[in-house]
Amino acid sequence: MNLFLRRGLGQLVLLALVVVTVGCESPPQLKLLPPEAVIVAFGDSLTRGTGAGKGESYPEVLGQLLRRKVINAGIPGEVSAKGLDRLPGVLERYQPNLVILCHGGNDFLRRLDRDRTIANIQAMVSMIRERGSDVILVGVPQPGFFLEPPEFYRDIALSLQIPYEGEIVSALLNDDQLKSDTIHPNAQGYRLMAKAIHNLIQDSKGI
Repeated sequence: MNLFLRRGLGQLVLLALVVVTVGCESPPQLKLLPPEAVIVAFGDSLTRGTGAGKGESYPEVLGQLLRRKVINAGIPGEVSAKGLDRLPGVLERYQPNLVILCHGGNDFLRRLDRDRTIANIQAMVSMIRERGSDVILVGVPQPGFFLEPPEFYRDIALSLQIPYEGEIVSALLNDDQLKSDTIHPNAQGYRLMAKAIHNLIQDSKGI
């Protein structure tokens, strides 16, 4: 199979991931987001939009798609322990209806303790829900041949019954045409990430 054909097939697979929800079961439902809703995208450089220009990060694009306010609360290089420390202040400041949590990638890159990473992400999800906000969890791939998120993301989402997006980041980072470097999407990639999360919010009855 030549390179052009492989790239074409890869684009078709990615488009299918964005357009349809994988699996037969519907995701857990969100509370309906009113037009004045505040959404916080919380994470690291994948949330901040490293690798793309101003206004091209996934939170900015998602805000346009939802026609609602989306706060970009991403800090490049942040590990999950620092995120857990920072989260209470963000929740207090913005009082969000919904938080999109995309964290853990820097823990994997720095080879930090896996159990501690799991505990931190689970604690962040629990904290968000205790403050009365809905949460969507986005799985981040760990370095390796297949670039897939660890199963613990899905396990957390299933145990706490929250919507989970576990495909899009891996799909983007497996396609050189959608990356700015080895670990970050480019503007086109972030737009596809925003569309995937938008679709999940729709499927979860948030809009």
